[in-house]
Amino acid sequence: MRTIDYTPLYRTIVGFDRLANMIDSAAKQETGNGYPPYNIEQLSEHEYVIELAVAGFGEGDLDVQVQENVLTVSGKREGSDAEPRQFIHRGIAERSFERRFHLADHIQVRDARLENGLLVLRLEREIPEAKKPRQIAINGKSGAKLISGSKTKAA
Repeated sequence: MRTIDYTPLYRTIVGFDRLANMIDSAAKQETGNGYPPYNIEQLSEHEYVIELAVAGFGEGDLDVQVQENVLTVSGKREGSDAEPRQFIHRGIAERSFERRFHLADHIQVRDARLENGLLVLRLEREIPEAKKPRQIAINGKSGAKLISGSKTKAA
């Protein structure tokens, strides 16, 4: 496994250390198991869907939380069967899991639903009004533009 050294970046950039730490933690997380399998789909510029294959889990067995731009999906299946089951082949894992997704700023989880063994999470980027581009009036007049820095004096 290769590790990436971000030290040279820290010498020339300011404020991106959080991004480098996120990349580093994501790389470490990917070395783990791939359970449960998932898809990430981009529906539009501001809409995303995450689908996790959670066969055998019910709504009460799943937990979805967002804290500090980290979406955590965990599942814990309680042994509700009174009798132990004897399998000839066991292909559905039904084991406990925790999967984390690092979300960009202003990404909100809008909806979570369980359908046909898939946990479907709908995410949307919601840019606050203060962060959206806005038109700045030049010289306090809307529609007027300052062409050069020269000023004319009235005689």
